Amino acid sequence: MKKFKSKPVPLVNSESGSDTEEDLDPEVHKKSLEKLKKIDPDFYTFLEENDENLLNFEADSDDEEADVERDDDDQIHTPGPLKGDSDESDYDDEDAKPAKGKITLKLVTQWQAELQSEGKIKLTTLTTVIKAFNAAMLRATSEDGSSEGEFKVEGSSVFNAVIQMCVLNLPAAIKKYLGMEQSGKDPQKCKRFVKIKGPLVAYLNDLLKLLSGVTSENILTVLLKHLHQMSVFIACFNRIAKQALKKLITLWSNGEETVRVLAFLCILRITRNQQATLLDLVLKALYLTFVKNCKFVSPTTWPGINFMRRSLVEMFTLDLNVSYQHVFLYIRQLAIHLRNAIVVQKVENRQAVYNWQFVNSLHLWADLLSVSPNKSQLQPLVYPLTMIITNTIKLVPTHQYYPLRFHCVEILINLSEESNTFIPVLPYLVEVLTSYDFNKKHKKVSMKPLDFSCILRLAKSQLQENGFKDSVIDRIYGLMLHYTANESHSMSFPEVMLLAVMQIKQFLKSCSVANYTKKMRQLLEKLEENSRFIECERAKVTFDLNNTKMVNAWETSIKMNGTPLMAFYENWNKINKIQKRKKVSKNDELAGDLPSIKRPRISEELVVATNSKPERKGPLVLFPSDSEEEKDNFNLHDEDISPMAKKVKKVKKKKVVKKKVAVNDDNDKIPDEIDVVQDFCASDW
Repeated sequence: MKKFKSKPVPLVNSESGSDTEEDLDPEVHKKSLEKLKKIDPDFYTFLEENDENLLNFEADSDDEEADVERDDDDQIHTPGPLKGDSDESDYDDEDAKPAKGKITLKLVTQWQAELQSEGKIKLTTLTTVIKAFNAAMLRATSEDGSSEGEFKVEGSSVFNAVIQMCVLNLPAAIKKYLGMEQSGKDPQKCKRFVKIKGPLVAYLNDLLKLLSGVTSENILTVLLKHLHQMSVFIACFNRIAKQALKKLITLWSNGEETVRVLAFLCILRITRNQQATLLDLVLKALYLTFVKNCKFVSPTTWPGINFMRRSLVEMFTLDLNVSYQHVFLYIRQLAIHLRNAIVVQKVENRQAVYNWQFVNSLHLWADLLSVSPNKSQLQPLVYPLTMIITNTIKLVPTHQYYPLRFHCVEILINLSEESNTFIPVLPYLVEVLTSYDFNKKHKKVSMKPLDFSCILRLAKSQLQENGFKDSVIDRIYGLMLHYTANESHSMSFPEVMLLAVMQIKQFLKSCSVANYTKKMRQLLEKLEENSRFIECERAKVTFDLNNTKMVNAWETSIKMNGTPLMAFYENWNKINKIQKRKKVSKNDELAGDLPSIKRPRISEELVVATNSKPERKGPLVLFPSDSEEEKDNFNLHDEDISPMAKKVKKVKKKKVVKKKVAVNDDNDKIPDEIDVVQDFCASDW
């Protein structure tokens, strides 16, 4: 509770030490009480409840006044310092001052007005506000909730007001004090930076302590936005920058989605302000954190791993000369693990390669090399990375590791497409068609194909399911279509696809499963169609095929105009993405919550109407027709009901109420993501 003072009513003249006629005049005393009623109504109410004689004061005679003076000290009413019942000093006198060092809401409002003033910002205001923030932090971290600094923060309302004032107004005030709003130069180059340096270091240390002690996602979001504004000043102090980066990297890897994004933006901004000194440390720390947090992959962890991988690529592209040393070192480590697994045929060595950390690292470096195809710094690493991926496929080429093979092939396809480099991928896909017997009868039946997106190795029981073969065919079809569509504009497309076409034809002859041959035959037709298209366009060429520039220009024109295979792939990919979105949104599971229609039991109606045994009624249709013409009619077909049931049906026909179920078919509509980075406003609190 906050203590506040009110001016005592003068009853005794302190200078003379004796009562004067003016002091003992009842009219004067009444005026003093009226003034007290305006200044402090709470205390006046207190007097009405506990001391009515004082308010009804009437000086009838000098003897009564003398009697009052001769009473005991306990009966003499002497106004003293007043105590309030709330933190808000709403009834303070304008001239009254709070206790020394005690922060009130009135003071916070005054400081906030000074920080938002259009004139010059005073250094004393900034230092005072920073000291108040330190007092709030001492209150939050102390066991008894008290602070021993220059200022004291009491009450949660004052604490929140101080934090809100600093978060919303302090960054702009500091920039205005240093003159950075117009110049936009480095804070260290400002003339006044030396004066604000000490208080700024103290404030940033307190801010990091507050960030470390907060667990609420909403509060973390607000503090990270504030830290993003203060990152320009954090980069000025190397020790504070390292502490901030350590905390931010933890939030970047383990936080909620919005917290992750804001933490990465803070990391990026701090690093770019001190890129020469911090980039090496940040790249190393981010990669090690990424490897540590991508050990387990599931549908729930995939979004976080993808975000970390893409943000890491963004960090490595800040300076490719510095990044080359890191990328070369980490790719070399992957090659050493693979070499040990090939040379030493042990389970431990194979497990060092066939795990999600290894595969996600390959995916990371492939993405990095894909985004910099025109930069000469990292292009020499494309060949060694490709060799590592292909030898990873060859390490254990068994049926159990088909999911890992498909992951590696997908990485190679994306790398080939983005880096404009030809990588022979088809042999690793066609090999599956020729090495596995798809005519083999399955021992187990599964309702859906297996999902290879989050697994690297299949169990032996899964190999015996029909869903395994379905998933393998689907993945081969999709990957081959993707790869051939990327190469469909190449002048050598018919020759490159010749071996794959021959092996697909061989598969069609040997496989007797209609569902598998249907897909592969469709793919074969598209490949042959595109080959004929390229041959026709190639027949019109008049330039020499040794002229690389003319060949590249011809391929570019074909790619711009489009090919039959590319058009088919774009349509297929669009449908495939919609299906994936439905799967991620779990529309099939949600469909189970739709309202169901309760149909009356025909057996009961027949028993009541005919008064006969249920065994004598005609055959029943368990699943009525769901055709579009009969979707609103839930009666059974006449031909499926006995003659006696037809009579019952005619009687009951008028009582049947048609029902309609409105099904919202908005499964394909995916809402756009909301921008998580927003400006500060008071509503965040």
